[in-house]
Amino acid sequence: MSTELIGVLVLAVVFVLASVTGLNMGILALISTFLFGAVWLGHPAKEVLAGFPADMFVVLVAVTFLFGIARTNGTVDWLVHAAVRAAGNRVGVVPWVLFLLATLLCATGAASPAAVAILAPIGITFAVRNGMSPLYVGLMAVNGAAAGSFAPTGILGGIVNASLAADRLHVGGAALFGGTFAVNLAAAFITWLVFGRRRRSAVALPKEPDTATPAAPRLGAEQGATLTAMVLLVLGTTVLSLDTGLFALTLAAALAVVFRTTAQQASREIAWPVVLLVCGIVTYIALLQKLGIVDSLGETIAAVGAPLLAALLICYVGGIVSAFASTTGILGALMPLAAPFLASGSIPTTGLVIALSATAAVVDASPFSTNGALVVANTPESTRPQTYRGLLRWGTGVCAIAPAAAWFTFVVL
Repeated sequence: MSTELIGVLVLAVVFVLASVTGLNMGILALISTFLFGAVWLGHPAKEVLAGFPADMFVVLVAVTFLFGIARTNGTVDWLVHAAVRAAGNRVGVVPWVLFLLATLLCATGAASPAAVAILAPIGITFAVRNGMSPLYVGLMAVNGAAAGSFAPTGILGGIVNASLAADRLHVGGAALFGGTFAVNLAAAFITWLVFGRRRRSAVALPKEPDTATPAAPRLGAEQGATLTAMVLLVLGTTVLSLDTGLFALTLAAALAVVFRTTAQQASREIAWPVVLLVCGIVTYIALLQKLGIVDSLGETIAAVGAPLLAALLICYVGGIVSAFASTTGILGALMPLAAPFLASGSIPTTGLVIALSATAAVVDASPFSTNGALVVANTPESTRPQTYRGLLRWGTGVCAIAPAAAWFTFVVL
């Protein structure tokens, strides 16, 4: 049995065991990384663990701690009331406002996880207070971040254009942005159809009346300092391009030093099971990438004689791998893989690039991606398993449907 097949089968076993036993999938993934990489293949343990996503770990811990402080001291409640007032008490408008804000942040250069880290905790608290599904509001923020990331000034847009330029290929910035925005706008509309049309109480928390908004909490010194930290997070990650996780951790630590009582309570908000789950899965996927299993699969697809079929398979590889790994990394790897098709003229360059880009980004709502994990981590603990399962089903559906839909729309048509 080939190494590639064993690696994929081990991942399937991890999913099955986690479903049957209820054991944290991250623990099983880390064990599999050790058994497959170190014991079976004989690589040093330090080498097989090199793919542990330290940046994702810091982002999840720091953001859930910072916004845990904000929730504990009432700052998020103040922001929720402010958002409702700004929407004219039309609570159904607020998720779409979050979508547009996430789009704007990413279109102006913010990393997608940074935008979601800023907006998802506020939106999810708003959802809980108004009887909406936290999953719905979290997905709107994720979809908005993906919608803005391929703007000419966005991070993913720059990566795609740079990758294509290396192979002397070109796609218009407006076409790339417009196509990927349309896909994610469609995903947002489907999100609304599935999760947003009905108001419901998802958790056993006091719920405010649907049509009335109580007076907003006052901003004291602690809330003012927390709000300032949140504004600094936005400015630091967008204007100064500071690392989201490390900067959020710095701000949270500063607040914790000054407001120690709040910090002790907020430390319980750090979603350690989510951190373990996501980091474990990503570590195993990174091992598969390091072993060349993903590249081998891509080369096999590239050898397919039918260009349209090969383009469809590449879209599926991009979507499925991106659901577990870095969208940035998979785009950088698959754009060169698609270059032979694009250079041959048998496949429309703009169409395939849009399809591949949109597919890789729209699956960011997977609970194993940073954005999806941020949604799960910022959901109230009582509904966290429900939100995780919802994101898992959503991510599976998107991985099954989005590649074919994007391929048919932008390549075939």
